[in-house]
Amino acid sequence: MDSNCIFCKIVNGEIPARFAHRDDRVVAISDVNPQAPTHLLVMPVAHHANIGELSDAADRALTAELFAVASRLGREHGPDGYRLVMNTGADGGQTVDHLHVHVLAGRQMSWPPG
Repeated sequence: MDSNCIFCKIVNGEIPARFAHRDDRVVAISDVNPQAPTHLLVMPVAHHANIGELSDAADRALTAELFAVASRLGREHGPDGYRLVMNTGADGGQTVDHLHVHVLAGRQMSWPPG
């Protein structure tokens, strides 16, 4: 855990959040600034700054778990479709340095995304 990381504080219960999923390795919370009717953030319990760092840790099982949870939540909340987004680094739009997958559903998504 990173004591300065807002997502680590949420995982530890220091900051309240609405959980859509929680197990020993992966949590999903509602985004406080939703960009769609459903906007969830799926993240590992363990602190990994981004997907590159997790890939370097070679935890393929955790990577698969993140996408399995994100996909299940997407299907549940977006039966007509959903979008999974993972930002990495400042140029990629990442604003919190704790790996997370955005699950967006409940409206028509446009392309290109931005």
